[in-house]
Amino acid sequence: MSTDQKTELEAAAFRRLVAHLQERTDVQNIDLMNLSGFCRNCLSRWYGEEASEMGVDISKDAAREIVYGMPYADWKAKYQTEATDA
Repeated sequence: MSTDQKTELEAAAFRRLVAHLQERTDVQNIDLMNLSGFCRNCLSRWYGEEASEMGVDISKDAAREIVYGMPYADWKAKYQTEATDA
């Protein structure tokens, strides 16, 4: 596999992960964090950090919008529920 193919496959897998997370609005970030150690906010932060490493300026809000598929405040208002003790 060439480096370009590997990069394209990784990008495709990332897009599928993001699409999956955008579809699964029933899964809360706290649940993701408790089970997997990362959440949508982590993913958007990693995206921003990688952009910065490449010299690309992207705001925290812009990175979140890429991951959430909408402004973060809108996602929170529509889908975020109160955390429970569980």
